[in-house]
Amino acid sequence: MSQRRDFLRENRLLVALATYNEIENLPELVDQIRDVLSSADILVVDDNSPDGTGRWCDAQIALGRPLLCIHRPAKLGLGSATAAAFRWAIQKDYDWVATLDADYGHDPREFTKMILAAAENGALDVVIGSRYVPGGRIEGWPWRRRIASKTINAAARFWLRLPTRDNSGAFRLYRVAALQRISAESLKSSGYAYLEEVLWRLRRAGCRIAEVPITFRQRKRGRSKLGLREILRTLRDLAMLRFRRF
Repeated sequence: MSQRRDFLRENRLLVALATYNEIENLPELVDQIRDVLSSADILVVDDNSPDGTGRWCDAQIALGRPLLCIHRPAKLGLGSATAAAFRWAIQKDYDWVATLDADYGHDPREFTKMILAAAENGALDVVIGSRYVPGGRIEGWPWRRRIASKTINAAARFWLRLPTRDNSGAFRLYRVAALQRISAESLKSSGYAYLEEVLWRLRRAGCRIAEVPITFRQRKRGRSKLGLREILRTLRDLAMLRFRRF
């Protein structure tokens, strides 16, 4: 654990959460992130959630709680929200930025494994919390969701020649210096396909990527935003990226 402590002491870490209608999950999730990563800053990028997610963030900030928030005018997409967090991390001189789903599918305690991987191998630029390497697993997903995820990951490996197994998961740790090698403005995918596009662009830039096993769980509360339309849109965007390769 000394490596984890040294890493957190020596590096500025930003944890970014993209939100839309996550008031049922966000307060408890923020508390857990603080318990695990007490020295990290937490940034919420909220897409004008009708359920008051952004207002909750403002109330926390007004109370002096250590929280940051970017308010966006409308639901602009997960990819563009994450790009906004990347720009923030670059502008504010963070060393690393961590991302995870705001629906409680990712357990913040598993950031420890990802941080240890980065601490043990100083050459790594990205660490993926992976469902599809040995030791990784998924709990609570219906078979349709499993098939969709497998299909998207197979398409990413085939079309984009990505060697990583879990290219569609948002549980990641990025070195900010690596993100500076790709322009956030160059990301074409505003939706879920940004997850594969970021890895594709980082790999083309010569960045080193590793995966560590995690357990992904079905969201505790609220409704999933990943429907059939978004799945088809993701596959379309991956196909477009394939043509850009040539």
